Amino acid sequence: MGEEGTGGTVHLLCLAASSGVPLFCRSSRGGAPARQQLPFSVIGSLNGVHMFGQNLEVQLSSARTEDTTVVWKSFHDSITLIVLSSEEGTSELRLERLLQMVFGAMVLLVGLEELTNIRNVERLKKELRASYCLIDSFLGEPELIGDLTQCVDCVIPPEGSLLQEALSGFAEAAGTAFVSLVVSGRVVAATESWWRLGLPEAVLLPWLVGSLPPQAARDYPVYLPHGSPTVPHRLLTLTLLPGLELCLLCGPHPPLSQLDPQLLERWWQPLLDPLRACLTLGPRALPDGFALHADILGLLLLNLERKRCLFTVQALGDKEPAPEQRRRLLRNFYSLVTTTYFPPGRWPARCPAHGATLESQVAQEPGPPEKVEDAGHGAQLPRACYLVLGPGMGWQVVALQLGPRQLLLLLSPQSPTHGLRALATHTLHALTPFL
Repeated sequence: MGEEGTGGTVHLLCLAASSGVPLFCRSSRGGAPARQQLPFSVIGSLNGVHMFGQNLEVQLSSARTEDTTVVWKSFHDSITLIVLSSEEGTSELRLERLLQMVFGAMVLLVGLEELTNIRNVERLKKELRASYCLIDSFLGEPELIGDLTQCVDCVIPPEGSLLQEALSGFAEAAGTAFVSLVVSGRVVAATESWWRLGLPEAVLLPWLVGSLPPQAARDYPVYLPHGSPTVPHRLLTLTLLPGLELCLLCGPHPPLSQLDPQLLERWWQPLLDPLRACLTLGPRALPDGFALHADILGLLLLNLERKRCLFTVQALGDKEPAPEQRRRLLRNFYSLVTTTYFPPGRWPARCPAHGATLESQVAQEPGPPEKVEDAGHGAQLPRACYLVLGPGMGWQVVALQLGPRQLLLLLSPQSPTHGLRALATHTLHALTPFL
């Protein structure tokens, strides 16, 4: 399993589908924005081969060279997005979902009408600049993982019930049902209406807040790619503490001036200590004192039914590998698990070989009644899988699926292989009440 994101370059191209005119090109190298741009001849060739296939009623979706993976995707027959990645171990799943997130970001900040009915290319180019900061955060090495999992990044606050009660009361007083508390792009607490937001806006809105420069208050026009792609809403943000923001999604009312300091003090001043405790919940995600096994270097917990996830690689301090490498390993393992072991509607009977650099094993048990389309194949439902990374590293990754929840763990070399399943099961049960 390659270490996704190591030393490679990612190029993202956006073109008008009908004319092939480039709207923007964004690049990242080693997780940081890069000035290097693709020559126009390369851009034209990449778009030309895609259009050539379409004219022959052939859909070109991806291609691989010796050191680069390319993925194409068209949206509403108006926008074509192309991504090229030379990052080691990059999966097509990651690049496909990246393009979906990028288009969602474009709709969020520009609106679907401007993208599907392009009247003035130069004006659209200028309007799309507002999305660059958000798009660039997808291309780098984000601390969040919602771009890949399509689940909302969350944290577990130590006083969750108190924060939830205050949030509901504040929402009623402010006159909007859509309110959330966000720290470093992760949702701490939210109203029921906020949780009912569709994808991709449920992932994009807190990510957008986390990517913006610090500001005491904002009144930000946004479109909802799923819920309201052509009519803008207002995203109001209020900084309660540095890094901790209150987010409201509303229509023309209330005006930002109506959210006066007295209203904030009434609901949030009594909770100053619980709010301060949330400030450390950024990359950690788990509250101080939450007991995790000493061998766990990172974890990803997903609730696929509620579309929420917990992702942390900083639960146990500064052990090797570095947090950036832990994130790459878990993101890469998630892509492998999703496409091979736990894909929806298809369950392999056994784990295929993945080369001499790793060992792999899939644990299988009889699963629940299979879907009609799979019943004739007699396939079993994998419940767990693990990989031992090598040679020389010894880190282990294990995935466990139980009902709508999936847990992925990155473990130290000292963790005994025969105990991986028990450790994952115990951790999943301990975290289940929170997600």
